[in-house]
Amino acid sequence: MWYQKTIKLSPKPRGFHIITREILQEIPEIGDITTGLAHIFIQHTSAGLTVNENADPSVRHDFETHFNRAVPEDITLYEHTLEGTDDMTSHIKSSLLGSSVSIPITNGNLNLGTWQGIYLCEHRNHGGSRKLVVTLRGE
Repeated sequence: MWYQKTIKLSPKPRGFHIITREILQEIPEIGDITTGLAHIFIQHTSAGLTVNENADPSVRHDFETHFNRAVPEDITLYEHTLEGTDDMTSHIKSSLLGSSVSIPITNGNLNLGTWQGIYLCEHRNHGGSRKLVVTLRGE
């Protein structure tokens, strides 16, 4: 079985947001898969996806702090600044994190670890809604 759907996420402020539930609400078809794989791809260049801890909110805060130190919003460092100080820095951060994640499906559920969740990594100050393409493959 193959299944693919484009999901539009609600706009989120800059930061790292757990979106696992928001994705699962949009793909009830996952319940038909015993063994398979979910591939989730973000159709944007200024936001990324990753899998990380879903229990302690300080992890998401620390991610934001680290990435802001590693990729400073100093407009004098970049040529590509047409959309503001968070423009080029957002592209760099999203490239470091990546635009997709793949997660095993087992017995109709994402087979994430106990403390794992899917993050939307929003690097723009006003990123707006984001589109994800979710592809499910399995039996």
